Amino acid sequence: MTASYVAYGLRLAANLPLPGLYQDPDSGVFDVRIRLKDWAMFASTSPESMDIFYTSPHVTTQGRPNLRTGLLLNGEYFGLFYGDGTRFAVDRRGGEVWADWPENYTLEDACTYLLGPVMGFVLRLQGITCLHASAVAVGDYAIALAGAPGAGKSTTAAAFARSGFPLLTEDVVALVEGAESFLVQPGYPRVNLWPDSVRVLFGSEEGLPRITPTWEKRYMALGNDGLAFASKAMPLGAIYILSGREEGLTDPVVEEMAGSDAFVTLAANTYVNYLLDREMRRREFDVLGRLTMEVPIRRLRIQSKPSAIFDLCEAIAADAKQVMLPVAAAATSGQS
Repeated sequence: MTASYVAYGLRLAANLPLPGLYQDPDSGVFDVRIRLKDWAMFASTSPESMDIFYTSPHVTTQGRPNLRTGLLLNGEYFGLFYGDGTRFAVDRRGGEVWADWPENYTLEDACTYLLGPVMGFVLRLQGITCLHASAVAVGDYAIALAGAPGAGKSTTAAAFARSGFPLLTEDVVALVEGAESFLVQPGYPRVNLWPDSVRVLFGSEEGLPRITPTWEKRYMALGNDGLAFASKAMPLGAIYILSGREEGLTDPVVEEMAGSDAFVTLAANTYVNYLLDREMRRREFDVLGRLTMEVPIRRLRIQSKPSAIFDLCEAIAADAKQVMLPVAAAATSGQS
């Protein structure tokens, strides 16, 4: 039995239900076919048999690299082998994915990889540039929230959702160049949060269910309880780079970024950029160059008090409405 979905602008067909995604009417035409718990084709493969081109510098408690990526079966497929035993194979065009995982793991465990870095790599193989960011709707435009790991991208996006702003995507912002603007593709209707973020937003880490019984991370479902999911692509109006929290700040500080500073910062905040080959990297740089010229990019200096997260959302939304006015005017002028 095949289940059909749409995520990141791609039509997916999977042999098992994918948790957290809305099912889509089966059109019979798919961009990506996913075969879960199906490893027969790659039964003779292992990390040791691959032509490895990436090894994570981080290791598991058993001393294994968190991720090893290389070429399988004479270079026809990419293999992604995680340190916990979860493994994926992806064909070179990003149209087919195979997945397998240890017996003590669940489908939900595997999907934390599938719907994040694996789909990010699939998007890259299909020529789509992705930011490591979350995106929310402010008016008729999307704003992207980027930053280093731990900067608060997902937490800020969840706070926006709790403040009544529809959320497009969390962690992976897939960008497609339209005739007049870059379009942000909707991801899927969940925000994944660590327990400390759940405590800030809900008062207790028990305020949200766990993604899987084996992991502390929680998820916030969108589409009900006043938490809106924007299911249609939206033009990108601005990008906000979340910097580290600063002692002594009483209010967020928003600073304009431009030129090489903006370009280098965006390049450091693209998704799965550690897996890009030379051609993919060249294509990414071309896109980022246009992005820095067409979309306002802003740096956010944030007060250290975590409970000020909703004030931060208010400040971002107010700033976005101002800086997106020229973007909207340019788009309107281009249509006249």
